[in-house]
Amino acid sequence: MSILDIVTIPDPLLKTISKPVAAVDDDLRKLMDDMLETMYAAPGIGLAAIQIGVAKRVLVMDLEGEPDALKPLYMVNPEVLWASEEMHIYNEGCLSVPEQYADVERPRDIKIKYLDYHGNMIEEEMTGLHATCVQHEIDHLNGIVFIDHISRLKREMIVKKMIKLSKDAKAL
Repeated sequence: MSILDIVTIPDPLLKTISKPVAAVDDDLRKLMDDMLETMYAAPGIGLAAIQIGVAKRVLVMDLEGEPDALKPLYMVNPEVLWASEEMHIYNEGCLSVPEQYADVERPRDIKIKYLDYHGNMIEEEMTGLHATCVQHEIDHLNGIVFIDHISRLKREMIVKKMIKLSKDAKAL
């Protein structure tokens, strides 16, 4: 496994709509393993393939994050089948928007379907942080970053800050 570079805003790649995956094979499992290692190293709780420059509908997540209690989830071609009318606000962050956070409102409960690590079709209901994280990562697969859900003024401030940090890092 290897740790990969994470794409950050304002890179236009993050606006790419990812393509469905035809089949779960050894190459895709290697990609998912590398994504998981990258996510843990960052550290984060979710990562979509587009965030490492791969436009495939693949995401990984693990809300536990403790080395002795890891519970990774691998999702290929995830799709929300149903979302509750009841909403939930969570202060979200993102590995592609480092050190920036904002309250985002999303459905509290969802039902999703996806292919797992072995290519099995799974249907699952999620609530709370699990539902929020899956929706956040699916947004990435659709070319949406969490700051797209906040006011234009706040979003522009974050983008300007990220551009400045990028320029400062390049100057070092």
